[in-house]
Amino acid sequence: MSYLYSTPVNFAFGSFDWFCSRLGLTVCPLVGPTGGVEPQCYSRNIEIGNTLIFEPSVIVIHLISLIMTVIMIAHVRSKYTAVGRKEILVFFYLYVLTTFVELLTVGGIIPLSSPVFPYAVAIYIALTVCTFWCLFVNALVPFQFVEDGTPLSLWSVRISTFVVFLASLFISIATLTNVAGFTSATPGALWVTYFVIPPILVLLYSIFQIVLVVRTLEDNWAITDIAFGLFFFVAAHVTNFFLSPPICDLAKHYLDGMFFGNIFTLLAVMMVYKYWDGITKEDLEFAVGGKNHTWEVRDPLLNDAAMAQLSKNYGSTR
Repeated sequence: MSYLYSTPVNFAFGSFDWFCSRLGLTVCPLVGPTGGVEPQCYSRNIEIGNTLIFEPSVIVIHLISLIMTVIMIAHVRSKYTAVGRKEILVFFYLYVLTTFVELLTVGGIIPLSSPVFPYAVAIYIALTVCTFWCLFVNALVPFQFVEDGTPLSLWSVRISTFVVFLASLFISIATLTNVAGFTSATPGALWVTYFVIPPILVLLYSIFQIVLVVRTLEDNWAITDIAFGLFFFVAAHVTNFFLSPPICDLAKHYLDGMFFGNIFTLLAVMMVYKYWDGITKEDLEFAVGGKNHTWEVRDPLLNDAAMAQLSKNYGSTR
């Protein structure tokens, strides 16, 4: 297998070299003391209309992810009175934006030679981090520290997520453009932002949701949704950074770990939706499009016996 003959790169805290040697991340050409590390094996490129398209199989998965997320958003929006509906929508909107920007950078639609490329990568990293932050904040919504759906709850999610986005964007741009004391040669702060913070937020989200299910819900089956979501999240990272070289070699460079990693990421997001949908119930009395209800109309001039006789006579004529 060809990847076995590549020079091994050891893992080092704060260094992108090991990750970039396993998978062709968009940030890889922009960081490191030697100007980036080439992956041991990567997917074939294709040319369309004099434009070189990278990772074509991953682009297909991104398009499927966008379609599936739009469907999930439509279903969430249809649950008009469900707890945390507006707050969870922010998470799905951010996932759509993150997927779209990644499609532009991974696919080479914004080429590496473009002066816009470092800023596009910085936006992608910032969107990734704030999406995970938004997921974590949504874990707090069911505890009703603030009543869900209110302006205070919704703007707390929006503002805190925007602050995380700005902080991550600053670190990313400063590192990739070597300003404000940051440098791409030693991108420690960016490494922590990109690789450390998201898993911690996923872990905290899972812990809070398990506590919620165990302490307040009668149906503990929702824990299986959380477990599957964690499994797919871990599987995505294992596929990306541990199995990508052998997958790429076995697939003759038609696929690499990023293809399966994005599939697992989509499945993890779908489990977030499935879990939220499973633990939320609508107040059907106020839900639009709910089932018809039988309403009893009483005449204040009639007593109970007269009303019962009237109802009986009405029923016999139907």
